[in-house]
Amino acid sequence: MTIRKGQFITVEGGEGAGKSSNLAFIRVLLEQSGIEVVFTREPGGTALGEDIRDLLLGHKHTGMASDTELMLMFAARAEHLNRLILPALSQGKWVLCDRFTDASYAYQGGGRGIDMRRIQFLETWVQQGITPDLTLLLDLPVQTGLDRAGQRSEPDRFEVEQTAFFERVRATYLERAGQEPGRFRIIDAAVTLPQVQSQIASVVTAFLETLEDVHE
Repeated sequence: MTIRKGQFITVEGGEGAGKSSNLAFIRVLLEQSGIEVVFTREPGGTALGEDIRDLLLGHKHTGMASDTELMLMFAARAEHLNRLILPALSQGKWVLCDRFTDASYAYQGGGRGIDMRRIQFLETWVQQGITPDLTLLLDLPVQTGLDRAGQRSEPDRFEVEQTAFFERVRATYLERAGQEPGRFRIIDAAVTLPQVQSQIASVVTAFLETLEDVHE
């Protein structure tokens, strides 16, 4: 059956987790089920958001204060929600997003050490209760991810951080997954791509079946 209610799915993970390949895989799975998918990313997703992304990931402002970084993330997110995510959901479309607020808790909270309560305040203010319906966390050991990421293009402003930074990021992601087991699904991203995608297919299929049960 066709499910009309818009759903918001996010994919999270540290460096080298394979988000790009697996986001494309998830999009195909959803579209094969007859779902209209809006694919987007954070930071970014809008013209203004992409400009902010360039500021955040580029090396022009390497000494950026952590508070500045956090507020730029949420500025881009506010624009993203109002210009793209909420309109799409209101039209019954599904939104598939490469990272969202969990990344702010992981990178700015865990990585940078910003008080989680300050991130929570911004989340409440900007999102007004809007949260993902499903989050897939692609998890793998930090060094494995960094080795994979090192084979790609020139590292961005985050990718040049030390291993300890990414260990904190991973720990925060896993902590959040433990706090919200109803929303998170942890995917073992250290295995081969076919094995990763087999896990993802099972999660997405189960999620679709749950929604069908609700709407029958």
